[in-house]
Amino acid sequence: MKIKNIFLFFGLAISIVSCSLDYNPVDTYSDVTEGVDSTGQKEVVFRDKAAVVSHVQSLYSRLRNEQEHWYLDILLVAESHSDNAYAGTTGAEVIPYETNAIEGSNSVMARDWNQHMTTVALANTLILNIDDVDDATLTATEREEYKAIGKIFRAMVYFDMVRLWGSVPIITTAAPDITSETVGDVYNDYFPPQNTELEVYQQIEKDLLEALEYAPDNNAGDKTVLSKSVARALLAKVYAEKPLRDYTKVIQYCDELAVDGFDLVANFSDLFGVELESPSNPPGQGNQAISPKARNTQESILELQYFTGSGNWVTWMLGRQMDDWTFYFTWAKWITPSRDLIKAFQTAGDTKRFEESVVYYECGWSNYYPANNYPFMYKCRSGFSNIIKLRYADILLLKAEALIMQDNFAGAAAIINQIRNRAGLADLPSSATASKDAILDAYLKERRLELAFEGQRWFDLVRLDKVENIMNAVYAKDSGRKPQVYLFDQDSYRLPIPQAAIDQNPNLVQNPGY
Repeated sequence: MKIKNIFLFFGLAISIVSCSLDYNPVDTYSDVTEGVDSTGQKEVVFRDKAAVVSHVQSLYSRLRNEQEHWYLDILLVAESHSDNAYAGTTGAEVIPYETNAIEGSNSVMARDWNQHMTTVALANTLILNIDDVDDATLTATEREEYKAIGKIFRAMVYFDMVRLWGSVPIITTAAPDITSETVGDVYNDYFPPQNTELEVYQQIEKDLLEALEYAPDNNAGDKTVLSKSVARALLAKVYAEKPLRDYTKVIQYCDELAVDGFDLVANFSDLFGVELESPSNPPGQGNQAISPKARNTQESILELQYFTGSGNWVTWMLGRQMDDWTFYFTWAKWITPSRDLIKAFQTAGDTKRFEESVVYYECGWSNYYPANNYPFMYKCRSGFSNIIKLRYADILLLKAEALIMQDNFAGAAAIINQIRNRAGLADLPSSATASKDAILDAYLKERRLELAFEGQRWFDLVRLDKVENIMNAVYAKDSGRKPQVYLFDQDSYRLPIPQAAIDQNPNLVQNPGY
């Protein structure tokens, strides 16, 4: 007797390839699953090439339109859970990121886990079934390219997951039906245990290396594609992370990106600026943003683009939407720049990057600052703003980090100075290269200012073992932060596994300290 429906009824048998209740098993009639093979027994997942193309487009659409978990919530972790920002709003699920009081019951954590696992499921569907498509118009080259796109997508999702939670289940197969005869054999397919952090990184590495051979080449006119260059950028980031550190490979893949044609843009504002209807007038009612200053720059490796009719909704979660000046500007926004970050910009004399990162408006709330002069994060300022998921400056600075770890302080300083000079700042003083501690400190400060509000700060502190020293000290020196609930310690480097996921999957184990 089949018992699959019993599991589904109780919400326990989740996805054919995931632990998420947001994605049901693909076991009913649909445009994707219609039909069987010539034996009349095997379910056909992709009927033809058109179905494959549609599924690939749905993956890209998910990346572009489901920004909540991979962009908004990553910012909450990277900026508000670090010293860069306050939570911003008064929401009970958001404030704990600022006060270091995140628990497994946090609904933001739960939705991120579910959304990530859903995306893994969609990528797996492509990877596992494309070779079975019975359509001669789908060439062998196209099959390999689409499979590579799926692997890059899966690797990118798992990279976010392993940095958030450490040990997570690696799911690369589709679970068969559960019957009374097979339940013991397939139980772990539906309720997989966690893999070690190293195993997750190794799977990410495997996916990206395999994808490199067949993924599309970089297209200078379209940075929305999961290309070979995206795989190289992710590999550089992966090899910089513990427990898979390989600094020679960080340097290698950064250098390969340069060969692909990537470089810093001359004007930092081209990355985040928007064009106004009347450029000589200040923004506001009657003078709205109409487009980004630039798309597909030589610095952008992967970006999501938004146009009239399908705008970037995230901007109204973060500040004032410059293409609609008063739209949803009646409630407190997320990710409020901290006094500590603003002071860091001021101390460095860094006006160019500050003006692209922070803006002041008058608003109707005063949670952290006076309402008549309230700062907001500014790197996503319009419904037409691009979201740059991977940027060459980030990878170039990781090369500097790798050089520091190889005791090549001069080489690292040259890269840091290149970044600083673009921002209008002088070279590092000689004292900054006097020791590894000195140049690491200078490097970390540079990443903070260059990449503010791009989802990097918390992960930088974790990677360089700076969480306790920096975060336990910031509450005393930043008068605007809400009181710290728990001290940061080694357990803080990983966030809690959502309790809802543990309730669904009894093989999951909560991270230490939660």
